[in-house]
Parts: sequence; C-alpha cells; structure tokens
Amino acid sequence: TFSRRNMLSSLLTTTILPQLGFSFVSNSEPLNEFREYIDVFDGYSLLYPKNWIQVRGAGADIFFRDPFVLDENLSVDLSSPSSSRYMSVEDLGPPESAAEKVSKQYLTEFMSTRLGVRRESSILSASSRLVDDGKLYYQIEVNMKSYASNNELAVMPEERVVGLEWDRRYLCVLGVGNNRLYELRLQTPESVFVEEEKDLRKVMESFRVINSVN
Repeated sequence: TFSRRNMLSSLLTTTILPQLGFSFVSNSEPLNEFREYIDVFDGYSLLYPKNWIQVRGAGADIFFRDPFVLDENLSVDLSSPSSSRYMSVEDLGPPESAAEKVSKQYLTEFMSTRLGVRRESSILSASSRLVDDGKLYYQIEVNMKSYASNNELAVMPEERVVGLEWDRRYLCVLGVGNNRLYELRLQTPESVFVEEEKDLRKVMESFRVINSVN
C-alpha cells in the first residue's frame, strides 16, 4: 500500500504536472531514500529524506521540510562558540533534566498572545546513547498540544468553546562538540507519526557532531 507521501507524489507527477504541461520521467527510486548533509564549518552531519526541501531564512542553522506536510520538518540549532564552553552533553545534567529544559524551551518558543490559546507540553521519553564516534548523545521526545477558542471575542465564557488546534511530536537529539551544544529537532503531526516514525528515527540516529573546520 502507498503511504500518504507516495500517494501525494503520485498524484502530483501523474496527474497535476502533465496537465500543466510538465513531463515527468520516473526513476523508480523509493521516496524514503536519504541524502547526507555535512556542515564542515559548523561541525555536524545528518541524513534527511531525499524529497524534503531546504528552506532558507527559517531562523535555524539548517532547515528541511516535507514538501507535502508543512508541519513535518527538521532543523539544527547550535550555541554560540563565544558564549558557551560545553565539554559533554552531560553538562546539561542527566537526560531527564535536559528533557525538562527542552520541554520548557518549546513552551516558551510556541507561546501565543492570542486570546483563548493554551499550549501543553509533556515529555514522552528521555535517554542517552553512545554512538560509533565515541560521543554521548541525548534523545528526547516531547508531545505538544495547542488548544484554541473558536470565538476569541466572545464576552461570555460559555460562548468560548476551546478545542484542539494542533497536536505534534518533537524528536530532539542533543550533542556536544567544538565547545558547542548542538540540537537536532524533528517535528511531525501526531496523526502521521506512526507512518513516518521509521524515517524520522533514521534521521535521529544519523546525527553526528564532527570536528569543525576553522
């Protein structure tokens, strides 16, 4: 059976593009193959799904997203080399302490000034993993939900019915190198997480902090 992404891509390449006058030659490659991204100047590498597109100016060091599901994406952030002297990811404390910090950070980032909006964050897992490069990485999973009123300007409380606005899974990998803290963040709607989990975890497992080139 086709996945959601395969179905959308098939529709695009067999129906929509031909109608617009574009020809398409299939290379019969599976859509869940990966490309490698290496940043030798900032010092990290990862794999990402080959059909994801890079978005510039997104505020992160690097940002890729699924072209069909805009809420599914990955980004990498790193601390400033002049303001941090990290020696190990354990400088953050145990994985559970790091997860608390990540959860609070996400709540702050997604804080809304809209009336009737409430954001909730819950930690799903926090663990450490020693990988083949000899470095220790923390892996953290957080669920975030946003609730919003369907009538922000209502005067009476009973007229403001609050419902679920969005429900997302965040997969985070923390690593340290070059005296800097690196954070890989993957975001996906919970509604498609099970379908996308294998690919997302492959990205997580591929993330490496490498020696940067000055």
